[in-house]
Amino acid sequence: MDSDSQNQQSRQSPPFGQPPQGPLAKVLAFILSAAFLTLAFMFSLVALAVVAVGGLMLGGWLWWRTRALRKQMQQMREAQSARNDQVIEGEFFREPGSSDRLLR
Repeated sequence: MDSDSQNQQSRQSPPFGQPPQGPLAKVLAFILSAAFLTLAFMFSLVALAVVAVGGLMLGGWLWWRTRALRKQMQQMREAQSARNDQVIEGEFFREPGSSDRLLR
C-alpha cells in the first residue's frame, strides 16, 4: 500500500514541483515570471530587428545588382516609344523553299 500512496501523490503533484505556499513565495514567483517575460520580449524584439536589417540589406543588394538590367529596360522602352510602332496581331504562313525540304 505504500507504493500506491506514493503513486497517488506523484499523480497529484504539479509538473514543476509544488506551487508557492506563502505570500513571500508568491510575490517572488510573480517577480521572477515578470522578469522572464520581459527578457523574452526583449529577445524577440532583438531577433525581429536582426531579421528586418537582414531583409533590408538583402533588398538593397538585389536592387544594386539589378541596376544595369533596369537601365537596359528603360533604354528599350525609350527606343520603342521613339519609333512609335504599333503591334497588330496577325498570322503568317511560311512555305518551305527548296532548301527546307527533306531529302528523300
